[in-house]
Amino acid sequence: MPSQKVNNPETVVPDTSQMNDRDFLNDMLNTEKYLTGSYNIAMNEVSNQNMYQELSTIFKETQDVQRNLYNVMFQHGWYSLEVADQQTMQQSYQKYSGYTNQFPYVN
Repeated sequence: MPSQKVNNPETVVPDTSQMNDRDFLNDMLNTEKYLTGSYNIAMNEVSNQNMYQELSTIFKETQDVQRNLYNVMFQHGWYSLEVADQQTMQQSYQKYSGYTNQFPYVN
């Protein structure tokens, strides 16, 4: 079965050695992804509750920026996703559904 992509028509940008809008957005998106990952680690390791709350607020703001950049790139056709077939989704579900039994505090 050929792979199926979910995307929009691509907005054409100049193909030059200089950075274009797509390049700038991609760079910003990757930076925001890196920052959210770093804030996540910091939140997991901080012991001070006030600092945790501050990091949590910054994390949420950064995550929102990341999502907005993703949406702009997706709308311009610069970010595409693979469609998962039903069999792959079912296999993943079966693989991970048993994990909840390992954690008695999760209902």
